[in-house]
Amino acid sequence: MATGLLALLDDVAAIAKLAAASLDDVAAQTAKAGAKAAGVVIDDAAVTPRYAVGLSPARELPIIAKIALGSLKNKLLFLLPACIFFGYFAPWAITPLLMVGGVYLCYEGAEKLYEAIAPHDAHKHEAAVMGTSDPVALENQKVAGAIRTDFILSAEIMALTLANVAASNIYTQAAVLASVGILITLAVYGVVALIVKADDIGLALATSSVGLVRAFGRGLVIGVPLFLSILAMIGTAAMLWVGGSILVHGMAQLGFHGPEHFIDTIAVGVSAVSAYLTGVLHWTTTSALQAVLAILIGGMTIVLVHASSRLIRRLRPQNP
Repeated sequence: MATGLLALLDDVAAIAKLAAASLDDVAAQTAKAGAKAAGVVIDDAAVTPRYAVGLSPARELPIIAKIALGSLKNKLLFLLPACIFFGYFAPWAITPLLMVGGVYLCYEGAEKLYEAIAPHDAHKHEAAVMGTSDPVALENQKVAGAIRTDFILSAEIMALTLANVAASNIYTQAAVLASVGILITLAVYGVVALIVKADDIGLALATSSVGLVRAFGRGLVIGVPLFLSILAMIGTAAMLWVGGSILVHGMAQLGFHGPEHFIDTIAVGVSAVSAYLTGVLHWTTTSALQAVLAILIGGMTIVLVHASSRLIRRLRPQNP
């Protein structure tokens, strides 16, 4: 009886050690995969605040919470199972699907540029909605747009994570994908919440009796609107950079290395200008050229979308 109990305890200890080792492995791979996805995380944090611009301050945090919940659903309910499925049954399909998402980001970024340069009907309609529409409808429109964009950025985060744990078993893959998805969502939308509420924090600090604190609060109140405008531009640039990057790397993985080699050749030439700024110049040039490619692809997509819309309207039966 005692021998059997000792054997059972040995088995329990062995299982506990195995579980601890697995948890350590998941934690280590989560940290590694999260670091690899850091670039996309920064883009996500830059893109999201623009969806809260122009809305009631009282609704900013609830809107961010809705977007964060939508982001978690994107990652855990849709993308995680999809990554596991495609990683196991059809790994060849991951790159083309990511490229479809890249084209969408190119379209979104190019559309924002087009709206800024030549406001068109959709932009005028959006401006009218911003000024006169039902605030509930406006909020729902903003949230839906943010969650759509988040889906593409989340897809790249999850795909990058999957690539880093491709050699692990399916349980470790699922655990790491879920951990990265949750941690990154909390980090991104926590930062976004701080950004969009910084002006309210500034108002509170501006009433302080301490001169330095009061001055800092007033600086926040004055500087946050400008910062949000700059961040909105950074968000658009981030869409273009990430979209172009997805397409360039996707084409290279499919065997078409021309765009990647062309961009890298120019980046190497530019980075040779300064021995002290080689890395910065290489990254900046690469990102800029990827964004230019994204603008071209996005522009062509805009033309195709508008032409398709006109064709569908013409072919649609008219009501008598």
